[in-house]
Amino acid sequence: MSEQSSSPSTSRRSLLTAALAAPVAAVGVPLATAAPAAAAAAAPVDGCQTVVDWTAVTPAAGITPEAGAPLQARVIRLAGTEFLQLRGTLTCNLTADATLGTLPSTIVPPKLTRGVVPRNNNQGINAIRVEANTARALKVYGPQTSNPVTWIQLDSFSSVLR
Repeated sequence: MSEQSSSPSTSRRSLLTAALAAPVAAVGVPLATAAPAAAAAAAPVDGCQTVVDWTAVTPAAGITPEAGAPLQARVIRLAGTEFLQLRGTLTCNLTADATLGTLPSTIVPPKLTRGVVPRNNNQGINAIRVEANTARALKVYGPQTSNPVTWIQLDSFSSVLR
C-alpha cells in the first residue's frame, strides 16, 4: 500500500479557475463578459493614445537626418502617463555637447526629459544621452574630440513628460 501525503495539494490551474469564478459568484456575471464599471460614464480608451502624431523636428546646423529615417517626435498617452517619443537616424560629426534640433511648436515638454540612445561604437562607447528641454531644444551630451559621434539612432527614445 502506498503512502499518501496528508497535506492537500492545490494546482495553479485550480487557483486560476477559482480566481476567475469569484466575480461570477459575487455578481453573477463571468469576468470575460462583465462590462467595465466606468463604461456608462465615459467611453473606455484601450491601449495607447496618440496625443500629438509624428511631426518633423527641425534639425540643427550640421545634423543631417537620413532620407529613409527622418527626425520626428510625437507624444503618446499610456495609462494616463504622457511620453515623448523620437525616431530617426542622424549623421553628424560631434566632438562636444550639441543641439540636435528643435521640437515642433505642438510639443513643449513641461520639464527636462532625457533618454539614452544608440550611437556609433567608438572605444567601446555605443550609447549617448539625449535631452528635450522646456524651450523645445533637443540636445545631446557626451561627444568628445577623442571620441566623436558620427551617427545617432533615436528610435528607442521614449521618456515621461507628465
